[in-house]
Amino acid sequence: QVQLVESGGGLVQAGGSLRLSCAASGSIFSINTMGWYRQAPGKQRELVATITSEGNTHYADSVKGRFTISRDNAKNTLYLQMNSLKPEDTAVYSCNADIAYYSGSPYFRYWGPGTQVAVSS
Repeated sequence: QVQLVESGGGLVQAGGSLRLSCAASGSIFSINTMGWYRQAPGKQRELVATITSEGNTHYADSVKGRFTISRDNAKNTLYLQMNSLKPEDTAVYSCNADIAYYSGSPYFRYWGPGTQVAVSS
């Protein structure tokens, strides 16, 4: 059984910062790519950023230069540092991770329940 749990969301004024965390726990042998996604009210879920096990990152154009994704492989934890927040960043932020249970097993994608980020103007 694997669980992903996000934390760090909240209400912040425009221009402020938040740091999200996503902790993976359970039967984990290795974690490949991890990512952050967000869904605003009335909109489809969209990619925010991803990071591979080697540390290669990818960002949506809308957050480049403002958000930084990172991970601590020893702690099976993913982070998202969000700076210069804008009202349009308001959304539920969810993390995902591709996880293998044992050596040689396939990777399965897991999702956390999400954490609310609200940015006031």
